[in-house]
Amino acid sequence: MSFAPFDWIDDEARRRVGAGLVRSLRPRTAEPELLDLASNDYLGLTRHPLVTEAAAEAARRWGAGSTGSRLVTGSTTLHAELESELARFCGFEAALVFSSGYAANIAALTALTGPGSLIVSDAGNHASVVDGCRLSRAGTAVVPHADPDAVRKALDGHTGRALAVTDSVFSVDGDAAPLTALAGVCREAGAALLVDDAHGLGVLGEGGRGALAAAGLAGAEDVVATLTLSKSLGSQGGAVLGPARVIDHLVNTARTFIFDTGLAPAAAGAALSGLRLLRAEPRRAGRARAVAAELYERLTQAGLTAVRPDAAVVSVRAPSAREAVTWAADCRSAGLAVGCFRPPSVPDGISRLRLTARADLTAQQITTAVDTVVATAPRTAG
Repeated sequence: MSFAPFDWIDDEARRRVGAGLVRSLRPRTAEPELLDLASNDYLGLTRHPLVTEAAAEAARRWGAGSTGSRLVTGSTTLHAELESELARFCGFEAALVFSSGYAANIAALTALTGPGSLIVSDAGNHASVVDGCRLSRAGTAVVPHADPDAVRKALDGHTGRALAVTDSVFSVDGDAAPLTALAGVCREAGAALLVDDAHGLGVLGEGGRGALAAAGLAGAEDVVATLTLSKSLGSQGGAVLGPARVIDHLVNTARTFIFDTGLAPAAAGAALSGLRLLRAEPRRAGRARAVAAELYERLTQAGLTAVRPDAAVVSVRAPSAREAVTWAADCRSAGLAVGCFRPPSVPDGISRLRLTARADLTAQQITTAVDTVVATAPRTAG
């Protein structure tokens, strides 16, 4: 009897259809067709003329690609300039730029731990953190969401290297981690604290300097941050920030740095321009938070169940995965793009619409977004 080695994929596909968990690509055109509350362009910089021109100028000067890994030919003076300004803006001693935020998290977790180490990870952490824990070969304790006491208990009695890792702002519900309490717990145990500030940079802290700056932890010798350049800064890529000796260690040991092609010059140029815009226009951070707060207030006043945002993510509960998909599709048909989070992307199994506030949204666009979400809501939502 012949055996088709990928027949099992058809069974998996049928199960996804039955559970309402099918995902598909939806290429968008160059010109925006929808009011966008699905992207992570929190500050509205992706299409800012200064950012796009910086990307174009970097490509003209340095070429379309970086041509190799950072340790061979992939580092340019533009990368070094970005790292220096990023570290200074966020309040850290040094920074290292990667091709993505995902790669930055993998790098930090694998290079700073290893066999015999302990990682204590929040149950709500991003998939890149989860994968970094798995690849680290360290022992990993997954603890209840935003629970410093659970972190303390997990660290208690461990005598080797230890590290607690958390998102600063969780991408599913938009709630913030208790960073001050977590830092205190880590210091009691002699553990390091690693914070993924992907959703905090550009939104939290004075002038958008991030959640660690807001908590007074930026630059601490026992704290490391990771972040992305693809959200508030309107570009692409990621970075690790921390003490200079930590960054030097990553240069020498982090596999997603050593063996990956460097970030394209165009992305580095765009990120640097976005960073400089944020520094010149610090009110953008507060505006993004204000838009999120208004979306939350108006949606909940209309009877929907949403989580109060701590940054720029607004999460609206859906009755089921199937109804979440239909709700998001109905919003799209009405001219509004929203995110749709379903298992396995949500750790608690509750499906959601995910709206991302943008600093450049007008009052009319906010009204349109709220009206559309409310008008298309399933009858059982709320």
